[in-house]
Amino acid sequence: MKILLIYPQYPETFWSFKHSLSFIRKKALMPPLGLLTVASMLPEDFETKLIDLNIEPLDEKDILWADYVFISAMITQRESARQIAQKCKELETKTVAGGPLFSNLHDEYPEIDYFVLDEAEITLPFFLEDLKNNRLQKYYRSQEKPDVKNTPSPKWELVNQKAYVRMPLQYSRGCPFDCEFCDVVRLNGKIPRTKTPDQIVKELDELFESGWKGPIFFVDDNFIGNKNETKQLLKAIIDWKNHNKNKISFMTEVSLNVADDEDLMALLRKAGFNSLFIGLETPSEESLAECGKFQNKNRNVVDSVLTLYRNGFEVSAGFIIGFDNDDISIFKRQIEFIQKTGVVIAMIGLLQALPGTRLHERLRRENRLLTDSSGNNTDFSINFMPKIDPEVLMSGYKEIVKTVYSKKEYYARVLTFIKNYNHQVDEYLNWESIYAVIKSVLYMGILDKGRLYYWKTFFISLLKHPQAFTKFIAMSIYYAHFRKVFIDYAK
Repeated sequence: MKILLIYPQYPETFWSFKHSLSFIRKKALMPPLGLLTVASMLPEDFETKLIDLNIEPLDEKDILWADYVFISAMITQRESARQIAQKCKELETKTVAGGPLFSNLHDEYPEIDYFVLDEAEITLPFFLEDLKNNRLQKYYRSQEKPDVKNTPSPKWELVNQKAYVRMPLQYSRGCPFDCEFCDVVRLNGKIPRTKTPDQIVKELDELFESGWKGPIFFVDDNFIGNKNETKQLLKAIIDWKNHNKNKISFMTEVSLNVADDEDLMALLRKAGFNSLFIGLETPSEESLAECGKFQNKNRNVVDSVLTLYRNGFEVSAGFIIGFDNDDISIFKRQIEFIQKTGVVIAMIGLLQALPGTRLHERLRRENRLLTDSSGNNTDFSINFMPKIDPEVLMSGYKEIVKTVYSKKEYYARVLTFIKNYNHQVDEYLNWESIYAVIKSVLYMGILDKGRLYYWKTFFISLLKHPQAFTKFIAMSIYYAHFRKVFIDYAK
């Protein structure tokens, strides 16, 4: 049996970093962990091939080679997924679809032959059994949450590692917090399910032995959802790093309460974690209460972020406007909030009602839904009727992104970060990083109109805060992307 696994193309989004990747000679951020894991769940006598449309084109001969095409996608990849499904239909190759996009919106894809939805550890075995007995059904679904301790390692041999910036691993699924706009609890549950430390060490060994020496992203919904178990894992990773004497660094997504736990921060740093994504959302206490983001309430968020900098973490963060409690003051408050935090990689989005969220359900009951969500809250679209005037909201949103991603404010945040950043982890210095420095100087320091801000920050970082110089170079490269997805589109 020949199985072609296809990962659809992402549109130009905040997280695609499309306009920055050429600086480091990469084509995409990460390979599709879900499809690589599914590949490991298939029978050993199945022949598998992976095509990631974010790094290579899809040829008809690839589809014709396959007995079945497996497609997995996020909501933002919906159009590319549709094109793949239609092409497979034309070529009469059967398709099997799964992942968040299809688990939520499978009714929109009549071209797909079979749907293996929810979590593949449960539903894929039923599909494979029916495939073996020639009795396939249209849908395979289950609300059962599998024990991820039984999840196999990804099939890394399918990946062209040189095309990617980082490699993904997953330690846990689920999050103890249930923010109204987030679909994680509906998809993966409120009680985090974790792999064992030995399991993760095995996956690290396999990835390391495959030749990968770059950064690794733990794609967990909330890496510290179960702090006690996370601490045990971190101790195992520290032992693994000491044994292998490597400098691999890690990044992940956590909740802001990480800043309250000194032992946890120390273990994260010692294990090699140097970058964290956190949902900060809004300076409005009323809006935090509205969306159920209680872990951010009743605290000085700016101080918490600065604490993380001082403990050696770069923080990227999500910010949202469009809550029912937002009024016209939110635009100025959000700008001031973002600037004070010094969060350079600030994903500023309009609130979106994703299918399967409590927000979507509430707005449906209130008859306020306008259209399906694009899955991308930075594409200047609104899919529900906000309490604030929609034109005022859109105008204010554009003003926020134009201001925050102007050269002056952007490099001001870079300065706030590097002045507070306490670097503690060595990273590999290779030809790619040297090439990135050269490109940064050429494009941002010579050709860019904002070069004065660039050079001011360059020398402050190099001379006064050299521990943050590599971070500054990365942030200058990111700007090439952010000004395209925000400044150019907000005009």
